[in-house]
Amino acid sequence: QVQLVESGGGLVQAGGSLRLSCAASGRTNSRFAMGWFRQAPGKEREFVAAITWSGDNTFYTNSVKGRFAISRDDAKNTLYLRMNSLRPEDTAVYYCAAAPRRSYSQIDYNYWGQGTQVTVSS
Repeated sequence: QVQLVESGGGLVQAGGSLRLSCAASGRTNSRFAMGWFRQAPGKEREFVAAITWSGDNTFYTNSVKGRFAISRDDAKNTLYLRMNSLRPEDTAVYYCAAAPRRSYSQIDYNYWGQGTQVTVSS
């Protein structure tokens, strides 16, 4: 089992920045790909970014490319999402998740955090 806990969400003005963190505990010696997803009010949860277990490759949905950066520090068992140039449409609950391999699909992720709210005001 892997437990994931997100933090770092909050209220920010459009154009601002936030860094989300996801602390992992439990079976952290296993090699998991990690991802960030988000769910806006009234919408389905969607893929945001993913990183391979080695950290060598990252993947993003088109709407955040060039603005968001996913990274991991395995020594700290922590996943990050740096979000710059935030827009009101980035407002959502952000979830981190772990999967046996990198994937864009939620069904491939076995473990999920509880989510952290990000609100971007215009």
